[in-house]
Amino acid sequence: MLELFEKAAAHNGLVTAFAVVGLIMLVSVALSKYLTLGRVHGSAIAIVIGLGLAYWGGVHSGGHKGLADLSLFGGIGLMGGAMLRDFAIVATAFEVQATEARKAGLIGLVALMLGVVLPFLVGAGVAYAFGYSDAVSMTTIGAGAVTYIVGPVTGAAIGASSDVMALSIAAGLIKAILVMVGTPAAARFLRLKTPRSAMVFGGLAGTVSGVSAGLAATDRKLVPYGALVATFHTGLGCLLGPSLLFFAVKAVVA
Repeated sequence: MLELFEKAAAHNGLVTAFAVVGLIMLVSVALSKYLTLGRVHGSAIAIVIGLGLAYWGGVHSGGHKGLADLSLFGGIGLMGGAMLRDFAIVATAFEVQATEARKAGLIGLVALMLGVVLPFLVGAGVAYAFGYSDAVSMTTIGAGAVTYIVGPVTGAAIGASSDVMALSIAAGLIKAILVMVGTPAAARFLRLKTPRSAMVFGGLAGTVSGVSAGLAATDRKLVPYGALVATFHTGLGCLLGPSLLFFAVKAVVA
């Protein structure tokens, strides 16, 4: 019976990958609800579990693609590849209503631009401080500080190595967790009481998962407004990262 299950799972790799991710999300949401009382979003816990499984898979198989190196989980390599990643980005963008986005006004646009540029500068500066002095690595890690999706998208576009792209994902993950945990504690100081303030906060913080979870722990009514502006970070970061920001860094470090 077990052999039959393994054979079916190996021959239907993508279906198996979706089932594994669904199971991880189920466990992560339960941990978020009962262990952290909603303070840490389930997606952040799922990413940590995924990184742990990837490390275990790499050690167990001796390969370089984590669980995807194991025949039973080969479909995860396709599911986590560029095709579905880019599809997810486009799908997210289609959820945004332009008429609603205008409600953020000029201050929302300014917050959005600052939310992309400032984290990028911090990430690129930290990368330089730790010895990554070339433009490609600095740009990729800096883009990861914008969101953990922008980092690998930018790195793939400008030819970054896999270890640098992994660092960019880690930078974005740390940022998301900090926003999730820190938002409820800083809500009074930031005066997160109105939809407008939530939109400005979403523009500055940038990470959709972090903003959504943080605002959910503060005031659930503010979540759509914060997430609305934060959603644009992925598209804007993917647009500016491998183009304007990369050339700016290249001009500085050249």
